[in-house]
Amino acid sequence: MNATISADADLLDVERVLAGDIAAFEGIVRRWQGPLVNMAWRYCRDRGRAEEMAQEAFIHAWRGLAKWRRESSFSTWLFALAANVYRSDLKRFPTETLPLEAAPEASGPAFQHRETERRECYEVVRRAVLALPLRYREPVILYYFHEMDVAAAAATLGLPEGTLKARLSRARALLRQRFPHLEDLEDEYTAIRVSALEPGKEATN
Repeated sequence: MNATISADADLLDVERVLAGDIAAFEGIVRRWQGPLVNMAWRYCRDRGRAEEMAQEAFIHAWRGLAKWRRESSFSTWLFALAANVYRSDLKRFPTETLPLEAAPEASGPAFQHRETERRECYEVVRRAVLALPLRYREPVILYYFHEMDVAAAAATLGLPEGTLKARLSRARALLRQRFPHLEDLEDEYTAIRVSALEPGKEATN
């Protein structure tokens, strides 16, 4: 859906809900359920839990709809709210991940020329990203995996853009330190995002 059309539809549905038309919230759910589930899945890597986390985010959105001050887009407000919900959920029920230093190292530079080993590298880096401290993992998830720009990712996490950039830089440094063979980590992130971290593909494994 066109971003402008979506924003207009969000505003209309919010106004209808606040005016007493409870059913209008269904429009918000239809538009944003997929993105919120996908975002949650990248936090926890469990489809069932991701759906529960997204549902909890919608409940919080419903209860706090009047708090949207319209200083930012509705989607930015919704994703920021969802990020807080997901963060709280992970603190209460942490996912089981290896420490970063325990993640197995990729086989070497030659892996980039062989599809099987490349896929293996994707899995290694994915596990390493999930092993990052949450303060660094969240920016990576939003910027690389959820394809937000710096401004949107910073707004979602309630951080200054400079802080967001610094945390992304630190995350990249940690991963490069762990995987010196990844000469161009930016390209690897992009490949991971489109090939190895799609929830639909994960569900079929």
